[in-house]
Amino acid sequence: MRKYLAEFIGTFSIIFCGTGAIIINQETNGMVSHVGVAFTFGLIVMSMIYALGHVSGAHFNPAVSIAFTIAKKFKIKELTPYIVSQLSGAILASLILKLLFPMNQNLGATIPLGSEMQSFVMELILSFLLMLVIINVAHGSKEQGMFAGIAIGCVIILEAMFAGPISGASMNPARSIAPALVSKNLNHLWLYIIAPITGASLAVGIWKILNQSPVKEN
Repeated sequence: MRKYLAEFIGTFSIIFCGTGAIIINQETNGMVSHVGVAFTFGLIVMSMIYALGHVSGAHFNPAVSIAFTIAKKFKIKELTPYIVSQLSGAILASLILKLLFPMNQNLGATIPLGSEMQSFVMELILSFLLMLVIINVAHGSKEQGMFAGIAIGCVIILEAMFAGPISGASMNPARSIAPALVSKNLNHLWLYIIAPITGASLAVGIWKILNQSPVKEN
């Protein structure tokens, strides 16, 4: 239960602060700014990794949990409770934001600027790059682990900075599902579920190739 509570709190914090920054930016006519929103997402993820990573591994993302399961770095019996905890935390965050900002229409939901296919490809690649960093720093050397939060937070800031205006830079099904459900705007939601899971899973395959032991020649 400690692990599930950590996943609940971590995901709640990310959705509350991250989508909260989007909402407040809209409510204050841009005072937070796009750059501020990108930094908010990256900094809250970084903070939660250092605060709760030792308890649950700091997934806070169903796509990450699924990818770790595929990589055999996570027990399959833990997958469903983790995802339920993540979604529960995210939905509670969106419900509270709805209470605080009842007139906000989308509650920070991810909505494609262009076509669905454009955002699908974007989200797939973003999730691939994020998971590639996560799995390498999370299961690398001890020195890498010490900087895991910084590395992962910086990738999120980077990706949100340039891709946010196009696809919303979700990379996380829980981040997109919660505001979509609470705002009742389910359009395009499928791509924010399938693309991150596909991208993160592909990253595991590349990670395995990159970390194969070299074949010794006779």
